[in-house]
Amino acid sequence: MLTTSAESTDSPAVRRRSLLTYLVLAYAGMWAAMAPLLLGGFRRADARQGTGALEEVCIAVAMAAPALAALFAVRKVERRPSVRAALALNWPRPWPRTVRACALALAVPAGLTAAALALGTLAGDYPFGGVRLDAWALAALGGLLVSLPLFFGEELGWQGFLFPRLVRASGGTAGLVRAYVLTGAAFALWHLPTLLMGGQYPGRAWYVAVPAMLVSCVLVLPVFTWLRLRSGSVVPAVIGHAFCSTVSVGMVKQFADAEGALDPLRMGLTGWPGWVVTGVFVTFLAVSGRLRPAYYAERLAR
Repeated sequence: MLTTSAESTDSPAVRRRSLLTYLVLAYAGMWAAMAPLLLGGFRRADARQGTGALEEVCIAVAMAAPALAALFAVRKVERRPSVRAALALNWPRPWPRTVRACALALAVPAGLTAAALALGTLAGDYPFGGVRLDAWALAALGGLLVSLPLFFGEELGWQGFLFPRLVRASGGTAGLVRAYVLTGAAFALWHLPTLLMGGQYPGRAWYVAVPAMLVSCVLVLPVFTWLRLRSGSVVPAVIGHAFCSTVSVGMVKQFADAEGALDPLRMGLTGWPGWVVTGVFVTFLAVSGRLRPAYYAERLAR
């Protein structure tokens, strides 16, 4: 599985072994981390249901799997001298650009979530109870900051490792689209153990939850990729992903009527309103050329 001295780091053979190694380790790590919950019969039946200590530990271990898989593939298969360069693990420069990139990584998911909740409310699918920020907003942002290391565990794998290598292995517009779809699908199916336990779609059968997760991930992944491409760093993608998985989910609960039923398929970014607003935004990014890595290379060359 390792690179020999006769092979180029970027050769097709090395690239294939590297991708396969990454996927096997990332998926195996997820299943191993979730094994205690799967064997224990854990099941999430309601969107308002919280998680206990064991669930939190298993989730944290699982989220580290993509990063560990990427690190192994980069050092042991590709034999690259710099892990940071290979996974875009750097801050955007100069510092004002860092601030703008991080602020955008918060503002865009917040705007998409608000638009999805508004659309769901207008359609009668979201039991809107009013905007209540107060202490919740500070607690939500604090929780996001605490969770950031966990999301580095995921995005170093998906945005730092997998997507760039799939892009290099493809050519033309069709190849670029294929790289987006394959990365989004791999990202979604990696969640299969949690989907089987009702994690993202509580109360829903796996044959409903899995296709819904595929749609959600294939649509939202270009947003994370755009944040990563425009900054040249994986950090904004980490922030955007963390917002979607923590604050965005919290917004759905916080702004809902206390007595209203919450169905993730019908509200928020993981339901049809989120698919609509995210699809519109991704379409804008695609039409304007902002999802092409070459778009940013051309701007830097001017």
